[in-house]
Amino acid sequence: CVVSAPIVSERMGARFLDTCMGEVFCFCNKSRDWFVNHSINRNNSPYEKNNPILIAILICFGVGCTASYFQSEAILNWYPTLDKPSLTPPDMAFPIAWSLIYLCMGISIGLIWHMWTIRRQMIIRLFGFQLLFNFTWSIFFFYLRSPLLGFANILVLDVLVVYYMIESYPVKKSSAYLFVPYLLWLILATYLNGYILMYN
Repeated sequence: CVVSAPIVSERMGARFLDTCMGEVFCFCNKSRDWFVNHSINRNNSPYEKNNPILIAILICFGVGCTASYFQSEAILNWYPTLDKPSLTPPDMAFPIAWSLIYLCMGISIGLIWHMWTIRRQMIIRLFGFQLLFNFTWSIFFFYLRSPLLGFANILVLDVLVVYYMIESYPVKKSSAYLFVPYLLWLILATYLNGYILMYN
């Protein structure tokens, strides 16, 4: 695709149209970023629009299932012996919460996938990094049974999640809002991890 439109001053907030492979995109200067109005693409079917969301949801649940495999033994034999705070949720709350969180995570990045903006690649990388640290927390805390490594890991995860929300908000507000349950759960998990680190 070759953009033939002239270069315009960013301060003017100018808009221009470009036609690429049969798709019409509208670029506009908004919050110091160039956005593409993907909604005017006439070639995408509902299946093509939903496909990235379904794939992202499956990836998130795949990561969660893999992590649960590594932490299953520690949850049975080690975790019950730890001194935990009174705010610790009941065991049945964890799979319910994580199922909802993984669902929201997949929808969030799936929506970003369709937003053709210069921030798109960075947001996708941020999502990948936070998903990686989400997985490694289970390895450090449960598989290696190290609250210290788990605490260091979850602090980085907290930062990545907040950064993802900040970067995705100007592009797709609903993508940022879908991370709110995740962030709230992480705040609780960070507190629980810190308490276990201090009193065990």
